[in-house]
Amino acid sequence: MSTSNAPAFTELLHAAGEGDRGALDALFVRVYDELHQIAHRVRGGGGAAPPTLNTTALVHEAYLKLVPSSFQDWQNREHFFRLAARAMRQVLLNAAKARRAQKRGGGNFAVTLGDSIQSAPVRPAELIALDEALDRLAMLDPRSAEIVELRYFAGLSVEETAAVLRVSTPTVKRSWRTARAWLLQEIQQHDA
Repeated sequence: MSTSNAPAFTELLHAAGEGDRGALDALFVRVYDELHQIAHRVRGGGGAAPPTLNTTALVHEAYLKLVPSSFQDWQNREHFFRLAARAMRQVLLNAAKARRAQKRGGGNFAVTLGDSIQSAPVRPAELIALDEALDRLAMLDPRSAEIVELRYFAGLSVEETAAVLRVSTPTVKRSWRTARAWLLQEIQQHDA
């Protein structure tokens, strides 16, 4: 099917929401490459995913979380990728919790709140602490929490995050800077 004749993303969302399995399959094909690129950036060549959870596994696990999440409520492409970021966060958090539960510990995860997508090793417990701090931030400043989720867990650039949230690039930069500082302070206070 040529791109000019391909149904719009929103049309596929609505058709999938009405139970059209073909539309759901077409939607997966359409977003698969983008989800794979996001997962690769999140992993950062080893990134936040544990060694046993490769990029493809992260994409598939995230997609499996998305499908039962009442896809008929997906409003548009941006909304879909916001939910994808949340799904990747949940997959990574579940993997961190599983690794932490292992008797011998479970290695480090590469996570960062820096401007670069490349990551520095952090223990699963620190990933869990970040998740908890991010939940607290969401109660105070939902948009900043969503910016962190999109930048960190979906690996989106400042520009991509601005486009998804339909805000300006300077707004994303400012919120990202403030949220990082708040989260780091929050994590340090809870570790003390």
